[in-house]
Amino acid sequence: MRLLVLVVLSIALMVVDARFTLLKPVRSQMSLVLMQSYTITDLPLRLWQGVASQFGSRTELIAENEKLKTEALLLQGRLQKLAALTEQNVRLRELLNSSALVNEKVEVAELIGMDPNPFTHRILINKGERDGVLLGQPVLDARGLMGQVVELMPYTSRVLLLTDTTHSIPVQVNRNGLRAIASGTGNPERLELRHVADTADIKEGDLLVSSGLGQRFPAGYPVATVKEVIHDSGQPFAIVRAVPTAALNRSRYLLLVFSDSRTPEERVNDAVKAQEADHPVQTLSPPADPAHPATAPAPAPATPAGTTPAAAVPPASTPAAAPAATAPAPAAAPANHGTATPPSRERH
Repeated sequence: MRLLVLVVLSIALMVVDARFTLLKPVRSQMSLVLMQSYTITDLPLRLWQGVASQFGSRTELIAENEKLKTEALLLQGRLQKLAALTEQNVRLRELLNSSALVNEKVEVAELIGMDPNPFTHRILINKGERDGVLLGQPVLDARGLMGQVVELMPYTSRVLLLTDTTHSIPVQVNRNGLRAIASGTGNPERLELRHVADTADIKEGDLLVSSGLGQRFPAGYPVATVKEVIHDSGQPFAIVRAVPTAALNRSRYLLLVFSDSRTPEERVNDAVKAQEADHPVQTLSPPADPAHPATAPAPAPATPAGTTPAAAVPPASTPAAAPAATAPAPAAAPANHGTATPPSRERH
């Protein structure tokens, strides 16, 4: 009975709330009371979530911080690698630009080692005998000559630098052509010119290029720049110090120069042969000798139809024609005889 009363009361309240606004203030007041109850009942859950978020956020922050540090370290390494690649690209472009000015055949090599002995200036490159490298072959970088190959191995070669104390190279002043010998001093930043006269026309800033007189280095390559010229009135020779144009202690990529080893005569002969091959000489027939005019063949006599003409038979097949063709000419009279030779009589 109570259940039925409550059901009827509930239905009546729903109908009144749907059709009329009498229960609206009551519903608002009830919502305030229910909201407080919701807040009280939800408080433990929110406290648990707050504590869990505090500990969880700290762990996540630590992990995220470690991840960002790792990424930053990787990006810095890539940035350094990118800078190295940029410098490498610049050096390779310099090499390409310098190789475009070289008439001889060149090949790029990479420095892979240095001699640990501080009193010798030698480097190791990654090109050897299998790559066609020759003993004594010139080596240069993007700025000038560096040295020459002194030891060959199958896949590597050893290069003696210009600044080694045992190395000398014939040079000339680019301004006036003055010849001298540049020798190494053991200092990678200095060369000395030996036996230069005190009155020689050489001054600071002059560019020294290879003269090609030693038959080892091609002519015209930059070697050094004169840094200091000391004149001493009591000495017959001046003290001339120069700085190598090549970056001997910084260059990593080098150029191997394959110079032309032919002699000047061989070069001239090859050039003439090439010119004749390109423009062949046309040979003209010699003019006719007026003393011996060309005799035209006599016309063959007409033959009746059905018979073979005699002229159709080759002369070589007739024995009688051979003596006539090879009959000797009459001998000419000697020039010292005053009378003419009488004509020969005919035999009947």
